[in-house]
Amino acid sequence: MTDNTMLRNKSFVKRTRKGNIVRTVKEHYLRDDIACGYEKCTNSVCEKARAEAEEQQGTGRAAGGGWINPAAPLSSAPRNSVEWGPHYLVPDTNAFVNQIDILERPIINNVVVLSTVLDELRGLSIAVYNRVRAIVKDAERRWFVFSNEHHRETFVERRAGESPNDRNDRAIRVAVKWLDAHLRDAQIAPVLVTNDEDNLHKAQNDDGIRACRMDRCLGVYKEHPELLDMMGSVDIVDRSSTDPAWSGYADYLSSVQIQAGLKSAVLLQGTLQIAPYNYLEGSIYATFPDGKERRVLVLGRENMNRAIQGDKVVIQVLPKSKWRVAPSAALVDEDEDVVPDISAKPSAADSTSVVPESDAKDGNASKRARTSGGENHQHNAPAADAGVSSKSEDDSEPDFINPASIGDSVSEGEPTGRVVGVVRRNWRSYCAFLDPNFKQRGTRASNAPISVSVLAMDRRIPKIKIRTRQLNVLAGQRFVVAIDSWPKESRYPLGHFVRALGSAGDKGTETEVLLLEHDVPFQPFTQNVRADLPPEGDKWLFDPDRDQLTSGRRRDLRHIDACSIDPPGCTDIDDALHAFELPNGNFQVGVHIADVTNFVKPGTAMDKEAAYRSTTVYLVDKRIDMLPELLGTNLCSLMSKVDRLAFSCIWEVDPEANIVSATFHKSVIHSKASLTYEEAQNRIDDPSMNDSITNSIRLLNTLAKSLRKRRMEAGALTLSSPEVRFRLENDSQDPVDVEMKALKETNALVEEFMLLANISVAQKIYEHFPDSALLRRHPEPPAQNFDNLQHALKPLDIQLETGSSLALARSLDRAVLPTDPYFNNLLRILTTRCMMQAQYFCSGLYTPEDFRHYGLATPIYTHFTSPIRRYADVMVHRLLHASIDRDAAAYGSELTDKTKMSEQCDVLNHRHRMAQQAGRSSVELYTNLFFKGKTVEEPGYVTQILQNGFSVLIPSYGIEGIVYTTSKDADNVASVMEYEKESHTLVSLDKTSTVALFQRVRVVLQVDDTPVSANVSSMRRKLSLQLVEPQIPGLSVAADQLAALRAAARADSPSKQNEEKIVEMVTKHPDQIHSV
Repeated sequence: MTDNTMLRNKSFVKRTRKGNIVRTVKEHYLRDDIACGYEKCTNSVCEKARAEAEEQQGTGRAAGGGWINPAAPLSSAPRNSVEWGPHYLVPDTNAFVNQIDILERPIINNVVVLSTVLDELRGLSIAVYNRVRAIVKDAERRWFVFSNEHHRETFVERRAGESPNDRNDRAIRVAVKWLDAHLRDAQIAPVLVTNDEDNLHKAQNDDGIRACRMDRCLGVYKEHPELLDMMGSVDIVDRSSTDPAWSGYADYLSSVQIQAGLKSAVLLQGTLQIAPYNYLEGSIYATFPDGKERRVLVLGRENMNRAIQGDKVVIQVLPKSKWRVAPSAALVDEDEDVVPDISAKPSAADSTSVVPESDAKDGNASKRARTSGGENHQHNAPAADAGVSSKSEDDSEPDFINPASIGDSVSEGEPTGRVVGVVRRNWRSYCAFLDPNFKQRGTRASNAPISVSVLAMDRRIPKIKIRTRQLNVLAGQRFVVAIDSWPKESRYPLGHFVRALGSAGDKGTETEVLLLEHDVPFQPFTQNVRADLPPEGDKWLFDPDRDQLTSGRRRDLRHIDACSIDPPGCTDIDDALHAFELPNGNFQVGVHIADVTNFVKPGTAMDKEAAYRSTTVYLVDKRIDMLPELLGTNLCSLMSKVDRLAFSCIWEVDPEANIVSATFHKSVIHSKASLTYEEAQNRIDDPSMNDSITNSIRLLNTLAKSLRKRRMEAGALTLSSPEVRFRLENDSQDPVDVEMKALKETNALVEEFMLLANISVAQKIYEHFPDSALLRRHPEPPAQNFDNLQHALKPLDIQLETGSSLALARSLDRAVLPTDPYFNNLLRILTTRCMMQAQYFCSGLYTPEDFRHYGLATPIYTHFTSPIRRYADVMVHRLLHASIDRDAAAYGSELTDKTKMSEQCDVLNHRHRMAQQAGRSSVELYTNLFFKGKTVEEPGYVTQILQNGFSVLIPSYGIEGIVYTTSKDADNVASVMEYEKESHTLVSLDKTSTVALFQRVRVVLQVDDTPVSANVSSMRRKLSLQLVEPQIPGLSVAADQLAALRAAARADSPSKQNEEKIVEMVTKHPDQIHSV
């Protein structure tokens, strides 16, 4: 040990996984040679640290015109204030946790981060810890980590009776006091930033150091008033509600009560999902005591009890008298302040009126009634003890019931529940805009903060209350906000402004909002990631020695006539196929998948980024890649006429496509052709073509039909969903045509062999990694999911058999109407919506019986065939490589650690869902662009019955929208149709007209041209549907109105010449186009 170090022992007591108590002793070294970080400090220790860093100048980065020494980044000319003079900021732990959005702003520089604070952050929030670390690495920010825990003069021992938190607060104050004395000659003051009143008081009064609250600190940045808006609202209570009946939300159960309730199966746990068409309707899927997974509705804000979309919650099941017996209403554009809470309405059985008494006194009563629709009353009682069946005030029934008493019968309605605890919050940053209905009361000083409501672009999120000084600036803008807290006294969550995005309707703003709202990582790849690319760049060529062909660990398949079959314009080609006859009369079939793992090594920056992104996201006009373009569209892509590395799955199959044997190899291939589905189909159909590639495709097609036939016989489902494709002229941003995607026989050909490869690989990796294989499961849907569909099919004398996937598949095949050829496809679309979501999982956390993929009717499944665009496939490639080559380069513990594998599966599932939703939102945006200025009349089919309307699918476009049976804007217009439970239909008031599921209708499509600043739902123009046929008085468009709509559309539509000018402008002068 050297003279400038001192050893201290730190002991810890902890409990092992087996429950044993052990004492751990760690050596803690204290030093007196730790530098302060000031760039001109004359202390010998600090001068030595700077000199050593200067010898390694490559570790520094340029900032402005000079090099910043990483050992001393703190500026000699920091920000100057009247109160403190030149100063450095020293935030405590809570300042980072609560105000990281502010501290990330580039204007906040010259910050000292104490090692005490970093250690606390690592335990409190790894996300915030990583964000702080990222800022420290940015030399231009001039942040410095001062190792006070290892400095001999700043380390403090924990006193007897002192809590760890109090000890850390004292350590922070001691470090600031030392820095103050150390920097006194430089006349630079360290300022402790804390909102902890006790810490602030002790710093100012006991230790005599400069300290302030965050708001006072930000007052120095007078040129950036938005910083004060960004402060978290954790200590603000919303008292803006004027509703005298509002008494606050119910308390949550204690953690002890929740654990006991879950253990005894009295409480249920699941992730809250809010309906996209009704922000007051939530649901969870929970496992009931009988082992079955069922849906439980959570209706209204009071029953949601401060939980929001994506929160992991614990619920009580309400008594059957409070279950839902009628369908939901569509609530998208309605202002929540004028719509009564669903959980506060009486049931139809209790009252003939659906308007709460308190609402009948104001002018919004009729509008509220139109959206209430006879929902069930929920008494706002405090949460009961989890283990006791608490009675309501009149003792007529319990407040909640035991889930064990619920069977598969749903004759009483759909089960409903109430949130009694939140296990994990899903709060994030939200794109938002000012509530268009907000009205400022009274006058205020120009720089005084005001409390306002903002609406998230995602209408599943409740209103958020923030305080801002930028009211006039934010009007008509999109911006980002974050939720800080939701006290039980506040009707809505409290949050703060984060940053502005731009004007509503601006093309760049719209795109950024879409990606942010769906949590899509879209920033350019960092230099660290790009550093992991092959140094040869696009000049990379296959090398037999480097790529292990010479050593025998890679197989040479370049002589095989393989080809790829993909959509038009595909550049990230994941797969290629081949097939030929063997001498014994059987056939060899090969699926070759891009060997991405040859370039993406475990633990590298590129691997970490790919794991974080998890998937490539496809929008209408662009894609957000999971891997850098050099790999995705070049070196990994199995393009034709070049040598490319692959992972090959090769089978010997008999003429009926039964597998005789399967082998897996790392390989090198030389694809002979890159074909589109149409080109491959033409080769199959053209009898004059008999080359080796064409014969291979024909053989693959024949075998694929046998595989498909066998899958169908096993119970695989042929479901459907409307998929839209836009034709963008000259690669511009303007859609000039929209159509349904057409599928060819070759689509099915490729699909069958990709499925076969995925199943074969799943079997292989599970054989070698039974506890940590990454697989994909599709749970069986609960019978109740089909209830509304079954009701609608009864009048057609059609019954869906839902006992198994095979029974369902056969009943779908029988469900045809001779008078309507589209009916079967429509039924499959609606059946798809009854399905559960498929998910990635770790094999060690489920029983083999739960591995089953219901839709594919296979006992085991995974994803192997798309590693360029899915990180799940990258993980599976590594598992497969380790399965077939025990001498392969060692992989990390991520292949054998069940916990790590499960955590990665959670990320994969989240990113997959978000990518799907981002793609749908992109289609919606372009749909509205296409129909802008047009009036189109089309036939459609009713796909959903709501209380205040019905959904209609337009087959010719694959577009779906809602026809409202009430006016969304007028306050005193009663619904022209009523819901009839027995038939699950809407019936006109005069009983002469009915709207039912599957019914054919005609509608007019238009884009709602409400100005974006006034569109409550999302500030985006939206597609509007109006009924033409059948003619229902008060609902359908009259003939004269229809004629007027068509005439107006013709007058507003641009001429063909003008359309061409617009296309040219977008293509050649995109900088001059500011809005979509």
